Amino acid sequence: MAATIIDSRIFGDIFSTAKMRAVFSDENRVRCYLDIEAALALVQARLGIIPQEAADEIRRHCRLEAIDVAKLKTQTERIGYPVLGVVQQLVAASRDGLGEWCHWGATTQDITDTATVMQIGGALELVEEDLEAIAASLAALARRYRDTPMVARSNLQHAVPITFGYKAAVLLAGVRRHLARLHELRPRVLVGEFGGAAGNLSSLGRDGLEVQAALMAELGLAQPEIAWHTMRDNIAEVGCFLGLVTGTLGKLATDIKLMMQTEVAEAYEPFSEGRGSSSTMPQKRNPISCAYIHACVAVVRQHVAALLDAMMEDHERSTGPWEIEWISLPEIFCLSAGALAQARFLTHGLIVDEKRMRQNLEATGGLIMSEAVMMGLGPALGRQRAHDLVYDICREVIVSGRPFLDLLAENREISAHLDRAALEKLLEPENYLGLCGEMVDRVLAREAAFTSPGARGAGVSTVTPPAVPGRHPRRSSPGCLPPSSRR
Repeated sequence: MAATIIDSRIFGDIFSTAKMRAVFSDENRVRCYLDIEAALALVQARLGIIPQEAADEIRRHCRLEAIDVAKLKTQTERIGYPVLGVVQQLVAASRDGLGEWCHWGATTQDITDTATVMQIGGALELVEEDLEAIAASLAALARRYRDTPMVARSNLQHAVPITFGYKAAVLLAGVRRHLARLHELRPRVLVGEFGGAAGNLSSLGRDGLEVQAALMAELGLAQPEIAWHTMRDNIAEVGCFLGLVTGTLGKLATDIKLMMQTEVAEAYEPFSEGRGSSSTMPQKRNPISCAYIHACVAVVRQHVAALLDAMMEDHERSTGPWEIEWISLPEIFCLSAGALAQARFLTHGLIVDEKRMRQNLEATGGLIMSEAVMMGLGPALGRQRAHDLVYDICREVIVSGRPFLDLLAENREISAHLDRAALEKLLEPENYLGLCGEMVDRVLAREAAFTSPGARGAGVSTVTPPAVPGRHPRRSSPGCLPPSSRR
């Protein structure tokens, strides 16, 4: 029975996704170990470092079904790491002592770190897919509601008019920046590890770098310029990236939650029978996806802090901080996947109430247009005098309840420069949308450039990352070689 929310049969697909769980599953982790050991034997035989017969025998046993998982559990508990247990089983299964050539010149952390990078590569493919889908939905919202006026809010109070399309475009621009970050970080992060005991490849001598290069080429990873056993900025960068991504999703969820308030009622999560219902208050339509996103974001943020703590490793091989990554990194990815899935659902089916947006614009009787009046008076009275004059009238409107337009028109200082018709024009929200439409168009034009055929990721990364099913020419499982593809 699952003990965590991520693996729960009840909550698992609310707070994570099956695809992301598969990437970080025990099975996929061990499969990655086996693929690395198989690739290492292959390239070392090709380079004449180990016998071809040994490589063939080792690779023959590098199959997930050949591993005794119960035994591996016992070995891991005794040794402290699973890689040596996998190697021991491969050695024992190989005939005529040929397995002794397995893991030649490698160390446990080489295999573990490289497997982690392979998992990260597959996981980032899933993140990218969700971000692109969210971007597409936000682009559709920005386009559809480009000219739909609504209230902008500052400190939770009415500020000035904007359009809902503008609000969507602001979010879209943020999501597109995250996609740019993803492409930029891949060359730094999708780098394998193969350095031996202390990272200097002393176990392989002059052949070390050639083996390292061939191994990384076989795995589809970049070659490290030097060992990173205890230099964990690459892993921390991935965590921080997902912290940024989920932070943006949290902002999206916060805005939608607030817009779903009864007093606001401008937008709603997608609705289906019974969704968001209360056990005691039949009228309620609770934000569900927004709440789950908020929860995921909060926990991801704490795990990101843990990854930053894990950077403080000692000397050339550490005594504990490394293991923090084993706990935090999979949960960061799994919870981020949950938040992304909820945001994808939310943005795709968001319900927008344009009529209510208009009603809210009119709720203050025109006070939301006070800046427009101030700017209209500014050239004649000066900005500060115009501000103070409009400020006093706003206070009078709030106290007396009289119409803003009437009090403005009755003021002699104002009427000397603006007649009632001019004031009516200044109080029309559509006349004070600024450059909302133009800014939406700019964002959508940039989005179109990114999503046009052949444009996605162009010129950003030259590293071929490990992939999720069906995305890598050599792989059909997240980040790892299937048995049928081994040569």
